[in-house]
Amino acid sequence: MAESVQIVVSTFPNAKALPLWIGQQQGFFSARGLDVVIDETDSSKLQREGLERATIHIVQAAVDNALSMIVAGLDVVIVMGGEGGMNDFIVQADIRSFRDLRSRVLVVDSPDTAYALLARKVLSQHGLTYNVDYTFKSVGNAGRRLKAMINDPMIAGAVLNPPFSAEAQIRGMRSLGRLVDHLGPYQAGGAFVMRAWACVNRQTLESYLASYVESLRWLVDESNSTMVEEMLCQRLNLSAEIAAATRLELNEPAFGFATDAKLDLVGLTNVLMTRGETEGEDARLQNLNTFVDQSYYDNAMAGISPEIRKAR
Repeated sequence: MAESVQIVVSTFPNAKALPLWIGQQQGFFSARGLDVVIDETDSSKLQREGLERATIHIVQAAVDNALSMIVAGLDVVIVMGGEGGMNDFIVQADIRSFRDLRSRVLVVDSPDTAYALLARKVLSQHGLTYNVDYTFKSVGNAGRRLKAMINDPMIAGAVLNPPFSAEAQIRGMRSLGRLVDHLGPYQAGGAFVMRAWACVNRQTLESYLASYVESLRWLVDESNSTMVEEMLCQRLNLSAEIAAATRLELNEPAFGFATDAKLDLVGLTNVLMTRGETEGEDARLQNLNTFVDQSYYDNAMAGISPEIRKAR
């Protein structure tokens, strides 16, 4: 029997990590000769640094971080989609509208990437200017952002995704709307790698992408709903109520996981527009073909059976 290939995949410890957990538990990765080590990170900064140092091979997170690395002069390529972020603009119970966020503090992961840029764009549409009418405080991933809001009611809001968005609302916080409703299609989560690593490890990367899609198909299969909710409870220490609400969000058309993690080029164009409006235009991001390579995904999909494998 051939020796398995070990790869490190970095993600955030939230519900969007489910395909990775399923891939391990249900054997989708091992069936393709992969030993996937999941790095559950506290911040996108650590992900970017790890990818650059090659201590991380694949990042499964907001692709805007890939764009940030490209702007910094690194040769990163986006190889798969995933989802549109599944993000809600969550605020404290006393906040009734975006106008109420004037002179308030919001918590983010990193102020110059991903969902912080989306928050800035939404707020600008409501007449609020970053670092003039409101400020950001960097605290890390969505779990840390929710914790900050629970511990300090003076922190007015944050962009949160499942399961933290569901928990926040059960706790009495309110949503000012989903980001896709405010901004339209958006390619949030996806997979990106250093181009040099992908070139040398094409077969490994394609095996990973195929396994990920198989895991995703298993996740959205309603016959596995009980096991998915149990996994959410165990992995994220959720109540059954929050786990059930989270699973429904993950499977919701046009909001949850994209079918087969297909890359949304319209959504990615909106990512670029948002970055340009908030951080300024950059010539290195003018041509999608220079930092998107779907050949790995296309090859992976060609090797996947249409049938969904059952649990072991």
